[in-house]
Amino acid sequence: MTDRTYLKPPWMQRHVGNRLAPLFGRSMVSKLSVRGRRSGRRLTVPVAVLEHEGERYLVSYRGLSDWALNLRAAPECRVTSRGRTEEFVAEEVPEAERPPLLVAYRETYGSMPTVSQVLTALPDPADHPVFRLRART
Repeated sequence: MTDRTYLKPPWMQRHVGNRLAPLFGRSMVSKLSVRGRRSGRRLTVPVAVLEHEGERYLVSYRGLSDWALNLRAAPECRVTSRGRTEEFVAEEVPEAERPPLLVAYRETYGSMPTVSQVLTALPDPADHPVFRLRART
């Protein structure tokens, strides 16, 4: 196993909240589908897509999550929001460019359960992989 900074969500969030989030937070929560780095199977997780200065980003606010590791290994992904699926290539944002994106993410999604708390617990931008979404052509 790799040594990584990651705050694992509590059982209730993983097994109940993540399944219900797309139903109740339709305007805020999307589904990210990415190929598993080991299995090769398509895996789907709920995410909040940040729209900032005309671009879209995925922020792994809990740290180096499995979906972030999967995107590093295979950057092609699908994002489904409000019933519409789009295909993207994810490009990791360098650490130096992450602070304003994390501020925007907190401002936009800080009211969601655990977001502000986790960003406070992991204050270093290096702990939060951020990916810019580019339309797949």
